[in-house]
Amino acid sequence: MTVPLVDLEPWFHGSLKDRLKVADQIDRALQDSGFLLVTGHGVAKSLREDTRRQARRFFGLPGETKQRYAVSVGGRGWLPPGVEANAYAEGTETPPDLKESYSVGADAAVGIPEIDDFWFAPNVWPAEVPFLEATAVEYMARMRRLSDELLTIFAVALRLPENHFIAHTRHPTYTFNINWYPPMTVVGQPDNGQFRIGPHTDFGTVTVLDREAGVGGLQVFTKDGRWENAPYHPDAFTINIGDLMARWTGDRWRSTRHRVLPPHASAPDEDLVSLIFFYETDHDARITSLGPPIGKTNYPEVIAADYLKEKLDAITVT
Repeated sequence: MTVPLVDLEPWFHGSLKDRLKVADQIDRALQDSGFLLVTGHGVAKSLREDTRRQARRFFGLPGETKQRYAVSVGGRGWLPPGVEANAYAEGTETPPDLKESYSVGADAAVGIPEIDDFWFAPNVWPAEVPFLEATAVEYMARMRRLSDELLTIFAVALRLPENHFIAHTRHPTYTFNINWYPPMTVVGQPDNGQFRIGPHTDFGTVTVLDREAGVGGLQVFTKDGRWENAPYHPDAFTINIGDLMARWTGDRWRSTRHRVLPPHASAPDEDLVSLIFFYETDHDARITSLGPPIGKTNYPEVIAADYLKEKLDAITVT
């Protein structure tokens, strides 16, 4: 299996030897695949289910109601069908992705308007789904804690001080996208080259995905150039790193291409909801590559916000 399963339980409750074993498993996974599944993460299944349940209530609202919350990529609110094509980030022009999203994120302002307006804008919550806010806020808090724990494991995996990465996540930017992949009965036959999410890499440090199994599901691009269905485990989160973390590790770890297949005629009523937490760093973090012997490449230093904004602009359909 290209995407391995790692149990985090020994990291949280084991000996130093147990913790190092978990860290080494993750190091191998990120070198080989860029993706892994994790169990033993301590996030209650009920929170994941509640978040998905509230999201489905929103996506089930009439289009004219959802339109009140419509935004473009990078905004806080509803991303309607047709506004995003992730394959654009690779320079590939494709039809828009077959999805809708509700997007929220970090909203603790730093007091600089031009920074706050983009990275820490106030979250918008639909009045028609009154419990979405409390559920999503709790979910984001849990995801931030888990992401910082993963970044700590990452540092140990590289035999660096435990705070090597989280020293740059004291006031981090992050985005929580709740993606709805409508059924074929709603969107019709996909166009040629159209996906629920087109081929792309993620942009930040670490992505934590809670997904549902489906025919039109997640695929990962392997080292030998094949698209492979990502394995599914009901208790696991799917974890991958983004371009910023690959750069940070001097390409020791892979920011791996992935895509979500379009709805398929064999399951015309299949609709899926994915909960995707994209974690980054402090907006002003200076990201300096870990060159040899840890990494392979010494990249020039970048400011996290500048690097990420350029990536986000690339996937916006204009």
